[in-house]
Amino acid sequence: MTDPLASLLAYYEPLAALRRDFRGTATLHTPGSPLLAANASYLLSGSDGDVLPLLRAWHHAHDAPPLVASAGPLAGREPQESWRCGRYRPSGLHGPLAVEQVSRLHLSTFAGILAEAQGLPEWAGPLARSLAPRLEALPSSTLLLAYAGSEAVGALLLLGAAAHLWATLDPGVDRALLDAAAELAGGTLEVSLTDTSPLSVEDQAEVSFTLLD
Repeated sequence: MTDPLASLLAYYEPLAALRRDFRGTATLHTPGSPLLAANASYLLSGSDGDVLPLLRAWHHAHDAPPLVASAGPLAGREPQESWRCGRYRPSGLHGPLAVEQVSRLHLSTFAGILAEAQGLPEWAGPLARSLAPRLEALPSSTLLLAYAGSEAVGALLLLGAAAHLWATLDPGVDRALLDAAAELAGGTLEVSLTDTSPLSVEDQAEVSFTLLD
């Protein structure tokens, strides 16, 4: 993946309420959503540190945490989260776990898994309400749920050949979920992994999410 920030921005922009471009940066703003990447200013190639105070002021003016996404950590600041972005190839090395393509009628379950995996179960309802109209405008999007027995324990949103929005309640399900998405995408998948995922990607690049306060 040559530019992980551009890949994340292209993926999350249709899921966001607003995009603002300013001096080489792009800000996504989505009130009522807990998704970091839909509520961050992206420090794209060509932007510089002089813009950070202006981004902070814009976020504060919109009652939003001043969160920025950067290629690697910002100097002197501790990131809130770091993602490993790259290309994932299916391995077929997972057990007999069921992964199903589901309709948007399952959006509440989908959002519930994402919210619980972030430790924010109270955000399940707001997240579902935020995603619903945006997925209606993305008819080619694909929702996947992974099951352990009859319990849904993994959720993934496939947009084209990218799946930056996904989570599981059991890391042992990660591989089966991403394998299924990669096969639907034609063999490889642009994906983001958190530090808790046991998986790896090709052409790995780090993206850091950092609060400016």
